[in-house]
Amino acid sequence: MSDGAQPPAEADSGEGTGLRAALAGLTTRGRSFFAAGIAAAICAYVLGQSDLLRVGLLLTVLPLVCALFLHRTRYRVAGTRRLSPARVPAGSEARVHLRVDNVSRLPTGLLMLQDRVPYVLGPRPRFVLDRVEPGGRREVSYRVRSDLRGRYPLGPLQLRLSDPFGMCELTRSFSSHDTLTVVPRVEALPPVRLRGESTGYGEGRQRSLALSGEDDVIPRGYRHGDDLRRVHWRSTARYGELMVRREEQPQRARCTVLLDTRGTAFRGAGPDSAFEWAVSGAASVLVHMLERGFSVRLLTDTGTVVPGEGADGFAGVSQGSADAAGLMMDTLAVIDHSDDTGLSRAYDVLRGGNEGLLVGFFGDLDEEQAAVAAKMRRRSGGALAFVLDDESWGREPTDVPGPSDGRDRIEDRLRMLREAGWTALRVPRGSSLDELWRQADRERTGLAGANGERAGR
Repeated sequence: MSDGAQPPAEADSGEGTGLRAALAGLTTRGRSFFAAGIAAAICAYVLGQSDLLRVGLLLTVLPLVCALFLHRTRYRVAGTRRLSPARVPAGSEARVHLRVDNVSRLPTGLLMLQDRVPYVLGPRPRFVLDRVEPGGRREVSYRVRSDLRGRYPLGPLQLRLSDPFGMCELTRSFSSHDTLTVVPRVEALPPVRLRGESTGYGEGRQRSLALSGEDDVIPRGYRHGDDLRRVHWRSTARYGELMVRREEQPQRARCTVLLDTRGTAFRGAGPDSAFEWAVSGAASVLVHMLERGFSVRLLTDTGTVVPGEGADGFAGVSQGSADAAGLMMDTLAVIDHSDDTGLSRAYDVLRGGNEGLLVGFFGDLDEEQAAVAAKMRRRSGGALAFVLDDESWGREPTDVPGPSDGRDRIEDRLRMLREAGWTALRVPRGSSLDELWRQADRERTGLAGANGERAGR
């Protein structure tokens, strides 16, 4: 639980096993006292010294009493874990806040607090807490960081309890876990207009709708309960009855982000691999278009659509942009390579209707898959493709570039996409999405100008 209290620490076994575990938790001091007490009792019996027998009994009973005390107080400690925040970009830090409450009427001894975290988040945190008074609490925190996206479990929280004399130590585990979601890095993109798109898409259409306000000026008859501030006086004077503005939401422009996840299309692994760049680029475009007010959806080569609201899969007007962004980012946090070898499933989804703007992130494309991608352009108002240079991403930055066959191959694929109407860009290793986004705007501006000149002639 991220914000709630965890249940009190409980042993994993029953009463009898718990008591045996308590006896097994005797420290070196406790075992020494117990052994000294047994030895003193034997000597007192042999020598007939009653006073020595009392000392031996005291030394023997004290560790047992301490173990029994810890066994009886195992349900008296409660804990809370809180993540701040629970969703972070890769490479950023999150802080984990731990709180331990003593809900018993007796003070605790020395507490050793330990939380289990995956090794990719850093070393396992350990804390030593002083004596906690009845009804008191102690709060500690630690930081976690991961360069790899994913969902990482935190917990269970473990407490090592100690009695005031240091005779016995017991480890108790809480039962609940938390999950830290590490989402892809998001790069801020410039607010370019991507001019040259067809009618029905883009910032121009969005702006024209916004100028008319949230309500279309289409009057209807007044109904009981309507706000008088919505009265349309010009229509009232024309029709001779009270008319109000109709409440209709403007249609939102659409954007589909296509992410190629085929395992055969990408080389390498790790945070600097081509696939991670594509995932981060898709996340950046999704967030950017949502901020501009578009209805956005994420599509993969397997035909999976996120979010799945409605028949078309777009984030509807009723769904907040923050919720839609969170759902898609959670999906991208755990997305992995698919076993598919083609893009036909994604094409089947796209050919269902007009998808508005289509932004694709592709890995290595052979001639057949480039032809499938080219056909996707027919059902979109505009199409922008980022094709990762497989040869460039497959070698180290210090390697000497090989023959130009690979470059010629990707140029052929880009030419096929451009002839179909895509704005296709090659993505070499170390490219910045910000610069590519601006370059796409410049190329679409030049393409629109050339089309307009040909139309004028």
